[in-house]
Amino acid sequence: MDIDHNIAVVVAKSFGLFYLIALSIGVLVYVYWPSNGKRFDDAAKNVIHDEDAPWH
Repeated sequence: MDIDHNIAVVVAKSFGLFYLIALSIGVLVYVYWPSNGKRFDDAAKNVIHDEDAPWH
């Protein structure tokens, strides 16, 4: 069976689209997962806290 160039392009674009959608959903689930909230809050506070004094 010969695979036409147009068919290969459609398959590649569809796979890429669904791959990026799944990756985006995975990242959103990770970010909004309730147990990760404390980790993100601590990271946000530590960046600001370390900048209170001049660098030694």
